[in-house]
Amino acid sequence: MASVADAPALGAERRVFWTAAFATVALDLVTKLIAEATLLRTPGVSVFGDWFQLRLVYNQGAAFGLHVGPYSRWIFFTVALVAVFVLARMSHSGPPGDRFRQLALGLVAGGAAGNLLDRIRSSRGVVDFLDVGIGALRWPTFNVADIAVSCGAIALAISLWREDARRPEPESASAA
Repeated sequence: MASVADAPALGAERRVFWTAAFATVALDLVTKLIAEATLLRTPGVSVFGDWFQLRLVYNQGAAFGLHVGPYSRWIFFTVALVAVFVLARMSHSGPPGDRFRQLALGLVAGGAAGNLLDRIRSSRGVVDFLDVGIGALRWPTFNVADIAVSCGAIALAISLWREDARRPEPESASAA
């Protein structure tokens, strides 16, 4: 449990979470608005040959275009909303001094919130525009929020693994 003396440090840690989350939402929103404004009337723009293109796609499902029927928009809206609240709670109850974990949680929360905003602002779906692949072998089109969620999830896994590695072994395990 954190003491009153730890309050400034905890505030700084929470700022890492909120800064990462808000920066992710802002960057995601700006890039999506630019993508919609510039890619709406084009089949795509080649950035690096066939390997990397900008192509506007509206995804009404979840990751990789997964759908759960006609209510996909509202189901994924609810899941994203719950995720943002859970991640904010995890930030609040995280171990003192783990700014890396705060960054990871902020990236995931910001990415979830970015895609959540798309579900609110349009029934067309989440704006995806980054297209990577070779020929017909293409990764599903994605956006900045998806990058934040992926990188944040990997960072969170690393943070949890590091915490587990620092935890001392129980007495019974070392005696055996």
